[in-house]
Amino acid sequence: MPATDFSAEEYSARLTKTRRAMAARGIDTLIVADPSNMAWLTGYDGWSFYVPQAVIVPAAGDPIWWGRPQDKAGAAQTTWLSADNLLDWPEAHVQHPDHHPYEALVTHLQARGLTRSIGVEMDNYYYSAKSHAVLTEAFGPLTDATSLVNWQRAVKSPAELAMMRKAGQLTAHMHATLRAGFRAGRRKNELVAEVQAAGIAGIDGIAGDYPAIAPIAPSGTEASAAHITWNDRPLRSGEATYFEISGCFHRYHCPASRTLYMGTPPADIRRAEEAVLRAIEDAFAAAKPGATCEEVAACVYDSFARAGYKRDNRTGYPIGLSYPPDWGERSMSLRPGDTTELQVGMTFHLMPGLWTPDWGVAITESFEVTEAGGVPLAEIPREIFVAET
Repeated sequence: MPATDFSAEEYSARLTKTRRAMAARGIDTLIVADPSNMAWLTGYDGWSFYVPQAVIVPAAGDPIWWGRPQDKAGAAQTTWLSADNLLDWPEAHVQHPDHHPYEALVTHLQARGLTRSIGVEMDNYYYSAKSHAVLTEAFGPLTDATSLVNWQRAVKSPAELAMMRKAGQLTAHMHATLRAGFRAGRRKNELVAEVQAAGIAGIDGIAGDYPAIAPIAPSGTEASAAHITWNDRPLRSGEATYFEISGCFHRYHCPASRTLYMGTPPADIRRAEEAVLRAIEDAFAAAKPGATCEEVAACVYDSFARAGYKRDNRTGYPIGLSYPPDWGERSMSLRPGDTTELQVGMTFHLMPGLWTPDWGVAITESFEVTEAGGVPLAEIPREIFVAET
């Protein structure tokens, strides 16, 4: 996701929103370790998040990229930052038992006078306990700024929405490939490989990227679990399989799940399908500006209750720019108790799935909040796809 994907004015607006949130929390220096937030602020893109790296946002002036020396060239190519704002740490500190890269970050912050009121993303995949220990030893207590940047990303710009619609075209292409290749006796790993290849090869001039989550593809009783990937077992008659996959365009995602059945679906699975399809329509009708996350979620639970099912777990989350291991934005959720009000330009993955001890049915949609309600970001047939055995 090179910085040239967006205008200088858009990056400036992102920084302004972030600094406004920093000021409200009394933060003078923000250390951003989440690669999604790093990319959103600067454009940085690289498979380097397995080692310590960060973007430092001071109260004034340009942000600073900090990372492994061999990744600095990638920062120069993908960010809008000047060479003076690209800093690194000693290569000898890579997974060193006695030294840690954050020791170098401490030195950089001290040299630039960025040592007061520091905020960090404490509850984040990419910020380790050791990193936190090094910073607190140097600077004392730090402010927890978990999700501070994530919340600034909630409303997508027109340019971001255009990215997500392109990701949606890739997702639709992947699902079309899936339906065409779904047949009895075929090993599931072969089908998943074909679908993944379709998403990366792209369509109509839209090239795909790697998604933040591996394909979810359980069959039969495996589908009673929510997050099983794939295996080499042949597809069999009398089983439902649901696939949760996403196209990815310049790190923007548009996930969608669909259920496929080999043979004639039984009555209980058809009943679940009807409840899920109704839940989607009801949720889209409710997803207007001013509605709350819990009000949209209630549409799903009500539809399930009318069909005789009960579910009260999270049924959706915000999506957009992301890196492994998650394509969610980790801020609000479509669930009871979340009173966040929807705004035009927010984007969510609506997840109305039903799981029983014997099978699972998942039909999900990524959508944009508009004045008229939820609008899907990908055009994919929703009904259960039935394949002849």
